[in-house]
Amino acid sequence: MGTVVGGFVLPHDPMMLTHPDAPPAAVRDRVHAAYAEVARRLAALDPTTVVIFGTDHYILFGPGCLPQLLIATGDLDGPVERLPGLRRGPLPDNAPLARHIAAHGHRNGVDWAVAPTFTADHSVVLPYQLVAAPLELPLIPVYLACGVEPLLPLPRAARAGAAVREAVEAAGPDERVAVIGSGGISHWVGTAEMGRLNTGFDRKVLDLVAAGDTTALAGLDDAEILSEAGNGALEVRTFVAAMSAVGPCRGDVIGYEAVPEWITGLGFAELVPLEAADVR
Repeated sequence: MGTVVGGFVLPHDPMMLTHPDAPPAAVRDRVHAAYAEVARRLAALDPTTVVIFGTDHYILFGPGCLPQLLIATGDLDGPVERLPGLRRGPLPDNAPLARHIAAHGHRNGVDWAVAPTFTADHSVVLPYQLVAAPLELPLIPVYLACGVEPLLPLPRAARAGAAVREAVEAAGPDERVAVIGSGGISHWVGTAEMGRLNTGFDRKVLDLVAAGDTTALAGLDDAEILSEAGNGALEVRTFVAAMSAVGPCRGDVIGYEAVPEWITGLGFAELVPLEAADVR
């Protein structure tokens, strides 16, 4: 029986690469320290594979095909964008496990779209490079429709995460999977409010993560998210999926920075399974 050994939520802000010196040095240092702490804790989990829940930015998919829920099951590369310091190249995969997750879901009512070859975007590649690449971990990207209508409903994001956990537990005993929910929190993208943040909303989300309250996080209303925290905050779907993939858990908040220069409220937390939290 495989195991989801733990998880994390963190941002994937590309402006860290395009405008690295925009925020004050102390802010930049704290953000990079948070990524380094995630990398340290990820290594301590001794995983064999990392699943990253990313978000479609209307870069990978266009009007010809807008999958609600996609898993990459074969050869990987990325990122698809040209970003400073993040050169496109091959990424290590765990195709057998990815195919198993897809097939297990199809047998159990989860309508995975499947990509046997796939080029990821920055929502997967940026966190992978910052926290998982040093471990040379195989990667399984999962993409949720977070940015363009029709959005994946938040409860379905929870079901997707649970489906990953169920499939891993039905896999071979050597699988030790860590999951990452990559996104948000508050930010407005391509609108007049771009650069505005809502620290109150961000703290509310991190409080729900800390409490392990996946049900409340999945119960947020999209219209309220849009009004309070911007279209980018719809990426909390990836947090919901990661929490559901870990199962009953609590969140250990690693850091939070409101960075208008990078247009985003940046939140970091570890998702600690309750059985592991009891012995810490």
